[in-house]
Amino acid sequence: MIIDNVHKTGFAGFANADEKHSADGRLWINARANKRKAWFKNFFFLCAACLDAVALFTMCIVVGTVYHLTVFGESPVFENLYQVGSLIGLLFVLPNIARYEYQFTNYLTSRGHTKRLFQLWNLVFLSTAALGFLTKTSTGFSRLTIVLFYIFGFLTVLLVRSTIVHIVRSSSKKGNISVRRAFLVGTPNELKSFGERYQPWNLGLEITGMATLSGKMNTTGSQIDIEIERDIERAVSTARTLDIDDVFILVPWSKDGLINHCVQAFLNLPLAVHLGPERIFDNFNDIRISKIGPIASLNLVRRPLSAIEQLQKRLLDIALSTIGLIILIPLFGIIALMIKLDSKGPVLFRQKRFGFNQQQFAIYKFRSMTTADNGKTIIQASREDTRVTRIGWWLRRLSFDELPQLWNVFLGQMSLVGPRPHALAHDKEFEQKISLYARRHNVKPGITGWAQVNGFRGETETDIKMQGRVTHDLYYIDNWSIWMDLKILILTVISRKARSNSY
Repeated sequence: MIIDNVHKTGFAGFANADEKHSADGRLWINARANKRKAWFKNFFFLCAACLDAVALFTMCIVVGTVYHLTVFGESPVFENLYQVGSLIGLLFVLPNIARYEYQFTNYLTSRGHTKRLFQLWNLVFLSTAALGFLTKTSTGFSRLTIVLFYIFGFLTVLLVRSTIVHIVRSSSKKGNISVRRAFLVGTPNELKSFGERYQPWNLGLEITGMATLSGKMNTTGSQIDIEIERDIERAVSTARTLDIDDVFILVPWSKDGLINHCVQAFLNLPLAVHLGPERIFDNFNDIRISKIGPIASLNLVRRPLSAIEQLQKRLLDIALSTIGLIILIPLFGIIALMIKLDSKGPVLFRQKRFGFNQQQFAIYKFRSMTTADNGKTIIQASREDTRVTRIGWWLRRLSFDELPQLWNVFLGQMSLVGPRPHALAHDKEFEQKISLYARRHNVKPGITGWAQVNGFRGETETDIKMQGRVTHDLYYIDNWSIWMDLKILILTVISRKARSNSY
């Protein structure tokens, strides 16, 4: 029967459940679905909040105690540590409660936790430091103690969060945890596809039943096939007896008449009604409902970086590029002298590139070749390229030829980390060949990037190589964090992949 096929191919997670089927096979019920109590959600919420508070309180005591015993050979004043630990724990937990961070569903994925924790931790730490300064209570703590607590405090809450996420995901996959009971209604193909793509039993959803809509599906108006009408009535009647939380209507969005009829039918039940996702949603990771006044829309893609994220990235760029330019002045002088002695031509090579939002700028490099192409036709450097000078070979091998781009970073034309900019001629060529190539310009180009530290650097003589580079660049744009930038900078220095294909 139809539901048997759906169950076997799309809902293998219910293989051990007792099942009930209607006589015509259009209805499937998970008879062993246990009713979940609302207290579980509240209990989890409370436990997650308490673990964060206790972790920070404990780490404050540990850091303060170890520091005093190591440096002074005596125990600290625990009353001060108790007060600071309690204050920071409270200041950290309350905002998390306000933004519903401790909801069970947030722990079904590890995505985004590090970024959110880091932002909140910085805010809490700065607020605590400011409060201590204003009340003159920070004098009892050494600067080293404060720095150590800043580092280990964040690592502790990150470890607690990661552990809870791991436990929740493992338990959910085994079917031991489910906090919402769902009922699915839709066409056989959509039911099958929904189960295969999303595996809802791994997301805290307990599928208590499914009902297929089998009849003429080509109507978009108010007239609904009698057979489908009966299927909907049967589904509503069954859902009423199952004590469910959510119903998912899995129907192509083009069937607006059928969707309206299903929604109207289920509005008579005390549950949440969801319109199932279209397959195009799988191409976007951060879809959300957006409302501007009375206008409601699906926001498929947000701006690559928010205003706060742009500020964080820019401050990091300014700080590190300034330090780099000052420290590397002697090295720049040595390289310039070696280039002059090695071959004729300028020390620096300037070439037009596309930057943020495809705005042109002049990129700086130490000259490493006998040519300085900057026209409509540019030949990429290849292995054993005769145009590369003797000192240029070493510069390119060590990536020292890219160091002048620190000035581009300081000026704001580039970032330390981002998609590598290509010559204008190559940009125009690859835009025609590779889908979403131009999306790389939605952030500032970088001296190094996620593609480079994964081995995608050097000559892109094939479309496959360029596609690999673009895929990694788009992943970086969609998953940016300040920690990812720092990770890429470190890998650029120590990873062998980051130095591969450098010629």
